[in-house]
Amino acid sequence: MEHWIRISQESSYRNLMDAAFKKPLPSLPQVTVEDGKVFITAKKKDLESSLRVKDTSRRCLLNKNTILLLGGGVAALVCAETLRQEGFTGRIIMATNEKHVPYDKSKLTKEMNLKPEDMYLRKPEFLKARGIELWTEKEAVSVDFQKQRVRFVDGSSQKYHQLLIATGSHSGFLKVPGADLQNVCTLQTPEESSKVLKLATGKNLVIVGAAFIGMEVAAFLSDKAGTISVVEREEFPFQHALGPQVGGVTMKVTEAVLANGENLPADVVVLGIGSTPNSAFLKGTSIARDDKGAILVNLHMQTNIPNVFAAGDVVTFPVALLGGDRSSIHHQQVAEAHGHCAALNMLRRGKELHTVPYFWTTLLGKSIRYAGCGKGYTDTVVKGSLEQQKFLIFYIRDGHVTAAASLNCDPMVSLIAEVLYLGKQISKEEAEACDIGDIGNVPSLAQS
Repeated sequence: MEHWIRISQESSYRNLMDAAFKKPLPSLPQVTVEDGKVFITAKKKDLESSLRVKDTSRRCLLNKNTILLLGGGVAALVCAETLRQEGFTGRIIMATNEKHVPYDKSKLTKEMNLKPEDMYLRKPEFLKARGIELWTEKEAVSVDFQKQRVRFVDGSSQKYHQLLIATGSHSGFLKVPGADLQNVCTLQTPEESSKVLKLATGKNLVIVGAAFIGMEVAAFLSDKAGTISVVEREEFPFQHALGPQVGGVTMKVTEAVLANGENLPADVVVLGIGSTPNSAFLKGTSIARDDKGAILVNLHMQTNIPNVFAAGDVVTFPVALLGGDRSSIHHQQVAEAHGHCAALNMLRRGKELHTVPYFWTTLLGKSIRYAGCGKGYTDTVVKGSLEQQKFLIFYIRDGHVTAAASLNCDPMVSLIAEVLYLGKQISKEEAEACDIGDIGNVPSLAQS
């Protein structure tokens, strides 16, 4: 079961989440309950020095089954680990076009000064000890689903018994003259992140796109670049993802300066204009994809092809919060859930995906929390004060809350996430009655 935990100031929320993914938490000696809330207190050094790992099975050469995982991100990594944890002893291969072991892609924008190895989610020896083969710089170019064989760009091929496609997505590109110049950058690898940091330090930086990538880069480089200009066609940052209320709290973007003919000085340009699923190598096959190229999966992460699963940014999947409507959600926590679910169903466990998306972003000291899926919301309920930057926003669809975002209102979003995870509904009326200082008047929240 997923849990959202409020912790002591001694260990930041972000650091605990990082540690929780990398290895299960150790036993924590100080647990207190106050007013029905559980508080776990731990020192950061204890989390770093006392981490434990769940026991796993090992490769057995007598087991001739091969599970091939295309992709080297979180979804593939969690799938591989779950397979071993759940007793699979056959061959596991992770094939990725990256040159690194799986790493935390959120750090490409949040902590651009890190070395690649400081972003690693697992070290190579960890994978080797569990009999998980990692093939780096190994890009898949085609799949023969009938013969159950994948061909790679180097001319080699690999047969599989079960396949996971977790190839992620790639950054959008500008279709304008000059978009291919060397100082026009995307952020997809540690090397690209380091390049942007080096080029932008003390220079004129132009960022195209004011969603998460663009705004996090702007925040990180705010005291490093000479000047920063953010170009966005919408009126506010995060307008599609979080709505104008949240975007308006961060900053208002100058309207279409380039469309007006004005030239912005730019030593480096960073593109953060959306993403496209890495599924072009499947073109011409019988696997079902939507009009954007995302692979269609069911709640078991199964595609329409027998023994073929897909997970992470490359898929569109049914979202319970949206009444089963499909969505593509490009967040690490969702990819983890996908990989775990796919592994269990490769082992015939009949596990349905059950998760509530949860993420955060920090901009210039302002930490925004978000839970749920606000796609298609038609109304919002705002509690607190936008002007004082202490608020909670409920996103409403069909009369019920499907998502929530907050600033300086912890742990409200965590509580809402738990309610939604338990399958309870929060009505618009309950949201309107919510007091961010006292949840006792909201039955759904008070009983969680």
